[in-house]
Amino acid sequence: MISAKVMLLGDIGVGKSSLARRFVFDRFDSEYKTTIGVDVLTHDVDLGAAANHEKLRFVLWDTDGDFGARIFETVYLLGASAAIVVGDATRPATLVKMAALVAQFDERLPGRPVVAIVNKVDLSPQPDNGAGAPHEILYTSAKTGQGVAEMFLALGHAILRRSR
Repeated sequence: MISAKVMLLGDIGVGKSSLARRFVFDRFDSEYKTTIGVDVLTHDVDLGAAANHEKLRFVLWDTDGDFGARIFETVYLLGASAAIVVGDATRPATLVKMAALVAQFDERLPGRPVVAIVNKVDLSPQPDNGAGAPHEILYTSAKTGQGVAEMFLALGHAILRRSR
């Protein structure tokens, strides 16, 4: 089994913790609880027939949104295999921050998979698709589960390809 440290980055309240909990526990908690520092969750996934049923252990580092770009000055990123950078479909400023964090992750950890996620699409129509952005933007709803499992599975495949 491969183990991969995956950073969840993004502004406060974009749904990083909710995405992690939806993926790990398949549930949504409507009570907002701010992450202080970092929470770590693990979840084992079978990557399916396309990956010869290889198993991947996601070690999700759910970071405090207050870190912002300062996260790159901390030890938290050491050993990171990938990142999920989250913005909120209802708050355009978080999408700008999402794009900046994606670029900074690419710069600090070149070649490692990074996924840009616009979360909360159940609350707002999908914003601009990010045409011209250096990374594909995926759309999720931690509340309904829309796109969450698929996003993690695609990231798992990218991590596996990079590890070979």
